[in-house]
Amino acid sequence: MAQREETRTLQELELPEAQGFPELSATGSELIYGLYDKPPVVESFFVAVQHVLAAFVGIVTPPLIICTSLGLDAANTSFIISMSLLASGICTFIQCKTFGPVGSGLLSLQGTSFAFLGAILGVAGTAIQAGRTPEQALSLIFGVCFFGAFANVMLSRFLHLLSKIVTPIVSGTLVMLIGLSLLKTGITSMGGGTAALKANTFANAQNMALGFGVFLIVIVLTLAKNQYIRMGAIAIGLFAGYVVSAFMGMVDFSLFSKLPLVSLPIPFRYGMSFEFSALIPFLILYPLTAIESVGDMTATSMVSKEPIAGPVYVRRIKAGVLADGLNSSLAALLNTFPITTFSQNTGVIQMTGVGSRYVGLFVAGILALLGLLPIVSGAFQSIPQPVLGGATTVMFGSIAVAGVKIVASEKLDRRATIIIAVSLALGLGVVFVPELFNNQPAIIKNMFASATSTGGLTAILLSWLLPQPSQADVAVPESVEVTDG
Repeated sequence: MAQREETRTLQELELPEAQGFPELSATGSELIYGLYDKPPVVESFFVAVQHVLAAFVGIVTPPLIICTSLGLDAANTSFIISMSLLASGICTFIQCKTFGPVGSGLLSLQGTSFAFLGAILGVAGTAIQAGRTPEQALSLIFGVCFFGAFANVMLSRFLHLLSKIVTPIVSGTLVMLIGLSLLKTGITSMGGGTAALKANTFANAQNMALGFGVFLIVIVLTLAKNQYIRMGAIAIGLFAGYVVSAFMGMVDFSLFSKLPLVSLPIPFRYGMSFEFSALIPFLILYPLTAIESVGDMTATSMVSKEPIAGPVYVRRIKAGVLADGLNSSLAALLNTFPITTFSQNTGVIQMTGVGSRYVGLFVAGILALLGLLPIVSGAFQSIPQPVLGGATTVMFGSIAVAGVKIVASEKLDRRATIIIAVSLALGLGVVFVPELFNNQPAIIKNMFASATSTGGLTAILLSWLLPQPSQADVAVPESVEVTDG
């Protein structure tokens, strides 16, 4: 009877099969330390370091790409990357420790989200075209990130309604758009970045050899049988590329002498401005990240041998999404970008057999400490653009494939095909031809500046407006639809 009640609660929330993580099972890992156990300090620290290594590149890469695109100087770039690490540490502490109704209490790490990268670059580009400085563009970005995060705060109370608005077709299309729209950024970095474009050295032999070298290293390591190597493919590729580029004289070590010994947080360093039109893409993306967080936390619960149904599970999921929202607002105050729950750490729990949230406190401390040391952010800032592009291009392609998998989990009838096709066409169209809105008012330019805002709005509206297919439509074989008539 109790089992039936737990299943009913899960179905009411519409969070079936761990939101796309059916391959993870509680019996698939030998758990040494459970959620509430306290491993010895040495063991906790060792496991925490593995979690940090798994998440580190994902945390620092988005702010590095954004700062590079904005053309920020070394001091500002270093500060923002440092604040990303510090915010990740603080937010991981909140998520693992829990404070009242805030925090899942699971070993769930928090880090800078890639999902917002395209929207942030779109808002920044529009702001700079309008004559604002990079610092003023950051002020607008942090403002819309701060207020947009309250979408997740409200959604955490109504998670049972969220999946009715953001269906797998909508969310899968959005994830595809995120990955595909970012490929331009990755490929540009492989060729040497905007600086190389200005210096007429873009895509020269040196840049292409280095970029494709890292690209191939990441691909080969991702196919390795060893789980540790697969998880560290991006980090290993970056390190190998960094070493080679240093011997090639492409690393600027002089910036280390310009960095302070300690980087202390300065809330509102760049101020905080706001425009509603710039908020639109973020109001679409925050619910998407909430769904992703539900899947991540469900997977973490599963491998930690905790409930994935029933009142305890539902309470944790709601508290975790609430923490995601509040943490993103906190990150904006600390001058960095939206925070979300990371998924790669679920694999670390499986491999180490340690699901203790006590370890999360060590992870939080390590991340916060690294955030206070500018030399850490300086090391990533000094990575040549071809090296960064070689690694991130694989990453962005993987994001697009994740979207394809989400879409493929649903039946692709005529209605779904139209939603996906039109959303991709319009979303990628504004990326390929950004001049489309040059003569439009600022509110239109801000609203449709990115693939995620244009394509996301299109997907949501079509999903809402297009009628569900009739039984006759469902019965038509797919082969009929793809013939030439």
